[in-house]
Amino acid sequence: MADMPNFDDRDGFIWLDGKMVPWRDAEVHVLTHALHYASSVFEGQRAYGGTIFKLSEHSARLRKSAELLGFDIPWSVEEIDAACIEVLEASGMKDAYMRPLAWLGSEKMGVSPTGAKPHLAIAAWYWGKYFDPALAAKGIRLAIAPWRRPAPYTAPVHSKAAGLYMIASLSKKFAEDRGFNDALMFDWRGQVAEATGANVFFIREGVIYTPTPDCFLDGITRRTVMDLARRRGVEVVERAIWPEELESFEQFFLTGTAAEVTFVGSAGPWNFEVGDLSRQLAKDYDDLVHGRLVSA
Repeated sequence: MADMPNFDDRDGFIWLDGKMVPWRDAEVHVLTHALHYASSVFEGQRAYGGTIFKLSEHSARLRKSAELLGFDIPWSVEEIDAACIEVLEASGMKDAYMRPLAWLGSEKMGVSPTGAKPHLAIAAWYWGKYFDPALAAKGIRLAIAPWRRPAPYTAPVHSKAAGLYMIASLSKKFAEDRGFNDALMFDWRGQVAEATGANVFFIREGVIYTPTPDCFLDGITRRTVMDLARRRGVEVVERAIWPEELESFEQFFLTGTAAEVTFVGSAGPWNFEVGDLSRQLAKDYDDLVHGRLVSA
């Protein structure tokens, strides 16, 4: 991933609680509840050619994520959609990464969130490929994460909550410190779950397998790629996948808004090829987001 300039010192505008404010003025107090207690949810979405892909699905998920954390975002899906479009237009970019973020503010401090006011900000910036394209073409290398996805009875696992990314950040750093590009995470049972910010898919004898998202996010890109595969008549199986099974899979790829469709060459001791079906689905996804394919 290419280095980017500091995010607090840029030209442009950020939508903050209903107003467009200069980028450098979009600030919160250090005693913001979210900073101390992770009462925050977010979305990652991409614009291609001036259109934000699956915008309403992202806006709806943002609201649902907040509800799972016990607070309501005081803007409707339609209002969030409109704000995202306003931000993209103000940025002057056609291709952009966008980050809507909702959090509880500084009106209350302490573990209890009662009385803290919900806030919403939306920013857009240029973000190219998540992984170096030359590297990704051969298949990235994944370490096995030292942290595991929690059980659904221990955390709001279906919310895109900032706090749930803490172990993802630790696992990503663990991988990069050892020369890997990312990490494959297992869940609390020891089953294959996801990468640190993307869902996982495996291919064997023309059939696609992906873990059941019962303790991690069922990604919008994940569902999109499953639809694309089924449109080609490819069987997609959602089920539990144990690490011992990985040696039997031929291909492995990741999906996510940032990662798009990324090929995996190895994960821990297991090696994979970048095969025709993976390449076809990557092309189909690229065609779809750029308007060259009817929406899935």
